[in-house]
Amino acid sequence: MSQHSFQTEVNQLLNLIIHSLYSHKEIFLRELISNASDALDKLRYLTLTKKDYKSLSFEPKISLEFFDGDNPTLTITDSGIGMSKKELEDNLGTIARSGTKSFLNKMSGDSKKDAQLIGQFGVGFYSSFMVADKVDVASKKAGNKEAWKWSSDGRSGFEITKDVKKDNGTVITLYLNDEGKEFANRWQIENLVKKYSDHIDFPIFLTYPDIEYDKEGKEKSRESKTDQINDAKAFWTRSPNELKKKDYREFYKSFSNDMDDPFDWVHYRAEGNLEYTILFFIPNKAAPDIYRADYQSGVKLYVNRVFITDDDKELLPTWLRFVKGIIDSSDLPLNVSREILQQNRIMSNIRSNSVKKVIDKLKIVAKDKDKYAQFYEHYGRLIKEGVYQDFEHKDNLTELLRYNSTKDEGLVSFKEYVDRMKDDQKSIYYITGRNQISLRNSPLLEMYEKMDIEVLLLDDEIDEIIIPSVPKYDEKELKSINRSGAADDFSEEKDKDKEKSLKPVLKKIKNILGERVKDVKLSNRLSESPSCIVADEHDPTAQMQELMRSMGQTDLPEIKPILELNPNHKIIISLKDKTKQKSFNDIALLLYEQALIQEGVKLDNPAEFTERLNKVIVETL
Repeated sequence: MSQHSFQTEVNQLLNLIIHSLYSHKEIFLRELISNASDALDKLRYLTLTKKDYKSLSFEPKISLEFFDGDNPTLTITDSGIGMSKKELEDNLGTIARSGTKSFLNKMSGDSKKDAQLIGQFGVGFYSSFMVADKVDVASKKAGNKEAWKWSSDGRSGFEITKDVKKDNGTVITLYLNDEGKEFANRWQIENLVKKYSDHIDFPIFLTYPDIEYDKEGKEKSRESKTDQINDAKAFWTRSPNELKKKDYREFYKSFSNDMDDPFDWVHYRAEGNLEYTILFFIPNKAAPDIYRADYQSGVKLYVNRVFITDDDKELLPTWLRFVKGIIDSSDLPLNVSREILQQNRIMSNIRSNSVKKVIDKLKIVAKDKDKYAQFYEHYGRLIKEGVYQDFEHKDNLTELLRYNSTKDEGLVSFKEYVDRMKDDQKSIYYITGRNQISLRNSPLLEMYEKMDIEVLLLDDEIDEIIIPSVPKYDEKELKSINRSGAADDFSEEKDKDKEKSLKPVLKKIKNILGERVKDVKLSNRLSESPSCIVADEHDPTAQMQELMRSMGQTDLPEIKPILELNPNHKIIISLKDKTKQKSFNDIALLLYEQALIQEGVKLDNPAEFTERLNKVIVETL
């Protein structure tokens, strides 16, 4: 016998689970059956692919048995891979493989959410202690001669002793406490299995006492009976025609450990030269790690219902990482490796067709503007990633892009924009900036509003990267009105006399601003504002420069904007007579600085700007 202490984090975890998830204690059975199913999956795979295991007698099943009375127990038995002594110690007593630390970091205090998390981080076994005063785990690893038993009360550590178990697999015995004795009941167990585990691809048997009573209600006879209590058919192998929406929702919750209904799903079976089944779900909300490089893949690969992997990010393109579900192929080899998956022609076809099916589903969803807006709120950035990264599906993904607009309160597609363009309009116009409020009030919009031309409002910083990869849509060029050349589409006949009279003003302002700007010129895009800044045609915009700095590119060369002045604005006209006055310098700098502010650019010295503004105000009083 060997006595061990739990690691500190495991003690902390046990305490949290027992007290935080109390109202969801029934999940313990879901977790233990899920673990048993994983153990059966692993052994089934080995018996099909490894010579050493092919001679093994393997009858995959999960058995449940309870005893009621004064000392109730519940036993969960599987004929799976089993565990060695070291695996019992590592998997059940230390942080090494349990995912404990990750789970602790994610615990929110919301029992419903935390009950969902418990399965995602592989710490579900510990939920046993919500319903049991003591837990025994007897296990024999397939191929090993010795069996071992792990025992713990969940408080004082655990002990491991030799066991007499003859067959491979694991037997978990729960010594039920007062809170758990309700689970020593046939109907309670059957209901929980139907609720959480009916889809498990192995038979689940329940052994229970069949009691006959006499007329007075006294027990007359009792015999032990065993029934299979689950369907034991992989959910995704069933025809979509025989499944209801309720069935998909319930399967999704048990498969994903998500307490919410899925947003939507795709269920498709390909037959013919290439046979495979896909069942993909779109969660209602984005996972917390969805924008992290170490995100957890939500797709499991099966070959003829044999589980292969759930840790391969090559199964779908990275932009589809919001998808959870299953790919089950009849044509891949069972011993397929990650390297083979990356180069395999069959997997490549499955992957490509799977992406098309998801896109087709999103196109259907997009017909309902409100529903698609809900999807886009959570996953719009990933669609943009796809446009940038996935050349094969770029055109279809471009159709799924949506943006705010000066013409519409909701989100607008490129198709909607083009369909309502003016007959003489040459391009699709857009503006980029920090947020919708600043964009809608930008002086750069003035000319377009005056001419009743729609402009798309792009306030996501990654649009600066995505949109240049879509230079045209429906033969219409996409043009940024943040750039100097966009206004050339609407060039008006120049007032040469006015231009000539303002030439000294432009020259002096350019001298005052010096290296701050690339050029100072008159604008035909302004009607209300005195000034604005734009980027030269091939320079990054102010927003793009901010994005590049936030990504760590600190060694960027200094990129200077162009300052444009409104020749019809009172301030600009009055400057003609002030070129020799002291206030001219302050006004010139203020015209430049206010244009920067309107573009969302942070001033290097706000105090200097305020001082200059106050000075000009005093001079005008």
